[in-house]
Amino acid sequence: MNSFKETEILPFSSGVSPDGVLQINGHSVDELIDKFGSPLYIYDEDTIRKMCVEFRENFCNHYENSHIEYSCKAFANPFVNKIIDEEGLFMDVVTGGELAVAINSNFPPNKLNFHGNNKGKDELTEALKYGVEYITIDSFAEINLLNSISEDLGKFQKVMLRLSPSIDPHTHLLTSTGILDSKFGFSIETGDAELAIKQTLDKSNLILDGVHFHLGSPIFELEPFSEAIEYVISFCSEMRDKYSFNLKRFSPGGGFAIGYKTEKKPPKISEYAKVISDSIKMSCDKYSLQYPELIVEPGRSIIGRSGVAIYTVGGIKKIKDVRTYVSVDGGMGDNIRPALYQSEYSVISAGKVNEERDNLVTIAGKFCESGDILAKDVYIPNPEVGDLIALPASGAYNLMMASNYNMQTKPAVVLIKSSSEPPYLISRRETYNDLLRLSIFE
Repeated sequence: MNSFKETEILPFSSGVSPDGVLQINGHSVDELIDKFGSPLYIYDEDTIRKMCVEFRENFCNHYENSHIEYSCKAFANPFVNKIIDEEGLFMDVVTGGELAVAINSNFPPNKLNFHGNNKGKDELTEALKYGVEYITIDSFAEINLLNSISEDLGKFQKVMLRLSPSIDPHTHLLTSTGILDSKFGFSIETGDAELAIKQTLDKSNLILDGVHFHLGSPIFELEPFSEAIEYVISFCSEMRDKYSFNLKRFSPGGGFAIGYKTEKKPPKISEYAKVISDSIKMSCDKYSLQYPELIVEPGRSIIGRSGVAIYTVGGIKKIKDVRTYVSVDGGMGDNIRPALYQSEYSVISAGKVNEERDNLVTIAGKFCESGDILAKDVYIPNPEVGDLIALPASGAYNLMMASNYNMQTKPAVVLIKSSSEPPYLISRRETYNDLLRLSIFE
C-alpha cells in the first residue's frame, strides 16, 4: 500500500486505494475533488502535529532551554495556528496581516514574535496593544519608531535585533538572507550591528534580550549554521565587554530543508538540532557566555510535507521529438515557486499510482505566461483529459504567495483530521464576486 517512492515526501498517512488512487489519511483524492472541486490543496493534521513533536523533542533533547517558533509566513491559517498552539510551539509573524490572523485565532500574545524588515507604525502599535512578547528589529528607523510607540503606550517592549553574519548558505540567490548584500539585518561586517546594539540599549522603553539571524531557505547543509553561530556569538561577547550587553535569547532562524524530490533528501531534524545546539554551547564556552535561550524558527519544515496540491488535466499538446505539455487547471497563480525560484517538484498521477510511468511530460499551468510550468520533464502514466495530478510537499509558501493573476480564483483548502472524520474546509474557493469586491463601478 505504501510502496511507491513518494511516500517519503507525502504526508505520513498517505497511501493508495485498491484501485490505485492516492489517499491522504484514508481519504481518496478523487472523492475530495468531487466534493470540493479542483484545484484543491489538502493538508494532513497528523503530519503537522508529528513535525511539531519532532522539532520540539529533538531540540529539547540537545538543548534543554529551547523553544520552537513556527514561522507562519509559510502558511498562516486559523486552524493551523490552533494546532501550533496546542503542540506547545511559539509563532512569529512578519506583517500586520499575519498578526491579524494570529489575533483572530486567539494565539497567545506571550508566544508571539513580530519579524519584518519594514514594519509600519500601525502594525507595531497593533502588536504592542495585543501584547506581543517580542519584536525583532530590522532597521535603525524601527529602533526609534518602536521606542516612540512604546513611550506613547507606556510599555516596555522586549526586543531582539536581526543581524547579518555575511555567511552564504548555498541556497538560491533570492532566498539567501544572511549574506552581506541583503535587505535583511544589521551587518556585523560593516559595524551597523554594533551601532544597533548601542542605540537599542540606550532607548528608554526597549529591553534588548537577544539577537537573531536567518541564513536563507531551504538549507541542505549543516556547516553554514555552525560557522554563523560561532561568528555571531563571538560578536555578542564583544558587545558584552563594550556595552554590558547580556545575551539572554539567541535565534539562528530557520530555513531547514524538506524533500521535494525523492532523490534529494535533506538532513534529519536531529542533525540540525545537534549541530546548532553543539555550536551554541561550544561558542558560549569559548567566549565565557552563559547559555542563552535557544529559539529556532521552522516554517516550511513544519508545514511543507503536510500539504498536497491536486490539479485536473485539461489540454495535452504533443510536439513530436520535442515535448509533451500536460496542462492543468492551476499553475503559477497558486504556486509561483517553480517560476520564481526554479523549484522542482515530484509529480504523481493521483488516479494511476500503480501504473507504469513511461511518458515524459511537462506539467504546464493555465496562466498566460510561457514560464508557467509546474514541473519540467517528469515521467507519469499515459496522460488523459480529466486525470488528477498531485504535487507533494506543497504545504509551504504556495498559497501564501498565491495571486489572482489573470483574475483567476484561488483554490479551496481542506484539512484532514483523521481517517474517520470528514475533511474540514479551512479556506473556501474564491468566487468571481470575491475578485470584484474591491472594485468601484461608479
